[in-house]
Amino acid sequence: MGAPITETKKWQSAEYDMVIDVRSPSEFADDHIPGAVSMPVMSDAERAEIGTVYKQRSAFLARKKGSALVARNIADHLETKLHDMPPNFTPLIHCWRGGQRSKAFAQICSEIGWQTYTLKGGYKSYRRDVLQGLEELPAQLSFIVIAGRTGSGKTDILAGLADQGAQMLDLEELAQHRGSLLGRMVDRPQPSQRMFESNLLAAIQNFDPGQPIYVESESSRVGDIQLPPVLWQKIITAPMISIATSRTARATYLLSGYKQLTEDLSDLQKLVTGMTHRHGHERTAIWQGLIEDKNWQNLAEDLLECHYDPAYDKSILRHDRPLLAEIEQIDCAPRTIKATASEILGIDNHLN
Repeated sequence: MGAPITETKKWQSAEYDMVIDVRSPSEFADDHIPGAVSMPVMSDAERAEIGTVYKQRSAFLARKKGSALVARNIADHLETKLHDMPPNFTPLIHCWRGGQRSKAFAQICSEIGWQTYTLKGGYKSYRRDVLQGLEELPAQLSFIVIAGRTGSGKTDILAGLADQGAQMLDLEELAQHRGSLLGRMVDRPQPSQRMFESNLLAAIQNFDPGQPIYVESESSRVGDIQLPPVLWQKIITAPMISIATSRTARATYLLSGYKQLTEDLSDLQKLVTGMTHRHGHERTAIWQGLIEDKNWQNLAEDLLECHYDPAYDKSILRHDRPLLAEIEQIDCAPRTIKATASEILGIDNHLN
């Protein structure tokens, strides 16, 4: 007799030895419970094949062929990813809606003797919890916005605050995008909107509501990712600390952080061409000339002066945030960033 199978609504991965997602690879790639392990009982191609059999031949043949595929794939997972699991292994298994895929996997795990859990409602239930959490949790948190023109080192300042024990939310890291026209991360594609929201909820669930959370000033979109409305509203009304850094220092900092753009001229030229509708042919022609000449410092300073700074100034004026302090920063070197983070924490301690 196998171990019992328990249906549960609890999906938090810390409660189990492993969360096993038996959906197809494409479903898993689009979104999954953070920390879950993909063990599909059918590949995308196999699911499509079974769907064709169902439509063109019969439901009976589809179930028969599908069951064979599921059995073989579960056996493969048992002999590979689950090969070394001990007798007291406790997995949570789920599929799309808590149906046959997860039940088949759970039954075999139970027969082995593992205390097995299945997620009631499957991924769809988890997704509802994510949306509800993003509606409720941000309203319970207090934010302090780190503001400053592009190139002020705000992301590094957030990291410096975290190093000194403060709570911070790095939205650009979660969105895999630096939040500007030239901000996409090479070799790091943005997650889906759903995956971003899953990771965002996982991040804010760990915050202490009694302590402030530092966050960078962002627009409502980070690349292709849309910030949840409740969180966005909290950010645009939160008090801010403004970082003031010279344009030359900011240009130097950007060049150190965007090296991949200066290494791929064709990609950079395409991005600048895409700015023609906003800045006109004359201005973008100047930028293209600076790219051809590899005059990176002047290009960075001109982009800041004509594109980034006006856009930032306009966005700051759009939202009436309380200004807690303004910090003058001579450059964005690591020692300066560390000192800025310490000064920010000093401001917060003084206010408390």
